[in-house]
Amino acid sequence: MKIALDVMGTDYGPKELVLGAVMAVKEYDCEVVLVGDEVTIRDLLKKYDEDTNPKLSIRHASEVIGMKEHPGIAVKTKKDASIVVATDLLRNKQCDALVSSGSTGAAVAAALFHLGRIRGVGRPAIATPIPSLTGTTVLLDSGAKVDAKPEHLVQNAIMGSVYAELMLNIKNPRVGLLSIGEEEIKGNEQTLATFPLLKDEKLIHFIGNVEGRDINSGVVDVVVCDGFVGNVVLKTAEGLATAILTMVKEAIMGGGMMAKFGGMLITPALRGLKKRLNPDAYGGALLLGVRAPFFICHGSSRANAIKNAIGAAVDGVKRDICSRIAEDIAMQTKADKVVGSLR
Repeated sequence: MKIALDVMGTDYGPKELVLGAVMAVKEYDCEVVLVGDEVTIRDLLKKYDEDTNPKLSIRHASEVIGMKEHPGIAVKTKKDASIVVATDLLRNKQCDALVSSGSTGAAVAAALFHLGRIRGVGRPAIATPIPSLTGTTVLLDSGAKVDAKPEHLVQNAIMGSVYAELMLNIKNPRVGLLSIGEEEIKGNEQTLATFPLLKDEKLIHFIGNVEGRDINSGVVDVVVCDGFVGNVVLKTAEGLATAILTMVKEAIMGGGMMAKFGGMLITPALRGLKKRLNPDAYGGALLLGVRAPFFICHGSSRANAIKNAIGAAVDGVKRDICSRIAEDIAMQTKADKVVGSLR
């Protein structure tokens, strides 16, 4: 199995991504194609003493798409950008999956223009796993598209259910629509129009509206919303987790000798909590609805997060998640046509 890794355009530069690839090929049964500036990548491989590793190869790309560039324009004009070259490797079946931690917008644009959507999918969605009290909750869309029609949210629910079942081993995952109240009559125009469609969808286990507090409580497995709301929720959760851990540390350090002694006793528990809340454990978020496994990582991802993302990509290929999504979307499309013909 071969994974394409876009190593350019990230917060920490190529060094963390190359190191993550080095770690991944040792842990997982895969090869990694490092896409980016060849000289830089080769120097880093020499630094890590991995320049002769047959599981690591290089595909040169002379351009980089920055975070502040317009994604669609940049993907169309920068033909030799690392994310474009990596996506072409995936499209041409020279690689089985792709991992990128560069511009999310550029990654989504490259996936749409150079890879293409699964037949019947209106809009791809980013599925982000979030820790909950009972395991993991999948939030989607967390940023692929900031506006969505009700029918797109229904497809998100179907794709999210497949993700939860195949990637997280959750049987008959519970699907909730993110709103401002549990009652069916609450929400904006988008959620009010989406609710009856989800209620009638036979391919999912819809439990109704859920609120923001339910995402981490364990009462729901898949939470559906549009990309604008989802991205705000995700960034808020990340910031809150970091703030809580920081405040606990400050309270211990500033609370006198007894507090420090107590802090020493609970240090193992706090380390376990930090590990559980760390998004690096999940590696990357899967872009659902495109023709091959396409993982998008945070721009500030360190080596361990990249290693885990590559591991998730290997898992996604093995579980053939894109084929299963294609099957379910085809079933939904066929059912919609039958219902339409009866009206």
